[in-house]
Amino acid sequence: MAHHHTVRRHSRPRRPRQGAVLLVVGTLLLASACGGGQDSAEDGGTRKVTIGLVTKTETNPFFVTMRKAAADAAEKNGAELIALAGRFDGDNEGQVAAMESLIARDVQGILITPSNTTGVLGAIAEARRQGILVIALDSATDPEDAVDATYATDNVKAGRLQGAYVRTALADRPPELIMLDGTEGSSVSQQRHDGFLDGFGIKDDSPAIRGRANTNGDRNLAQTATENLLQRTTDVNSVYTINEPVADGASAAIAARGLTRQVTIGTIDGGCDGVRAVRAGKYAATVMQFPVRMAEQGVDAVTEFVESGKEPSGFTDTGTELITDKPVRGLASHDTDWGLQRCWG
Repeated sequence: MAHHHTVRRHSRPRRPRQGAVLLVVGTLLLASACGGGQDSAEDGGTRKVTIGLVTKTETNPFFVTMRKAAADAAEKNGAELIALAGRFDGDNEGQVAAMESLIARDVQGILITPSNTTGVLGAIAEARRQGILVIALDSATDPEDAVDATYATDNVKAGRLQGAYVRTALADRPPELIMLDGTEGSSVSQQRHDGFLDGFGIKDDSPAIRGRANTNGDRNLAQTATENLLQRTTDVNSVYTINEPVADGASAAIAARGLTRQVTIGTIDGGCDGVRAVRAGKYAATVMQFPVRMAEQGVDAVTEFVESGKEPSGFTDTGTELITDKPVRGLASHDTDWGLQRCWG
């Protein structure tokens, strides 16, 4: 068991307030607990570090993994974790309410994965005005410098890897593509979409795109959307998906139509279920990302800030790796054995 410890609090002169707070936007929140018997920072007292976490949802395995990693990292540092989330991917109001609750609890740090890149800017600005340091995990804000630092996948690169793989796997066949995006207004959704098109080698208005839908990153919505698109045309040989739950839904709809052999599905996540799905042939490749790194680096940044006053800054790419058992020329990749040793969830 990690021992609980107290740390001397550091204030931030540019945003003075009693008890500086570190808000990390991502899937983790470092919030300091309020309560009696704690001295104020002005008095030179100490207080226990509390960490708050605000994820997009509580159900997506990616965010479940992040929350567990954050809790483990907090325990390792002798801190307390408060985990909150939106009700669904895209629930901006729920995330804003969670942040307001954490601010009211006088947190030292918040990690949040913003569902909407601009919708949380007001809450972030208020937090920073009160002396809170803000870090984004997984999803950047727009503008990126609305927060102090970001720990996330390079989502344009992840999309580009998926696009390059799927296009190369088609060989000489003219592309007939379905695009299954995430949530409107999400930086992750837009960046992966744009990256995929770049890697695939087409523009957004290309006639090669036979259909598209927003899925909110949800398996059931993706399955229904794919079924609806296939009712319009079965001339499809490739599918872009925002994440593995969406790839699962698309794969089920395509299998029900007997089209599995003619369609190449790509995705992004690298969860263990996803890697196993690649091995089973449900989809051809996944781009692995590393939510545990995001959570750990976010918690460590909060802890270091509270203990030493050092503030994190800029964008940190937490990594991407292409996972497939059908490698293609010109793209570095790892097989599913490698993936199953490093997957999450």
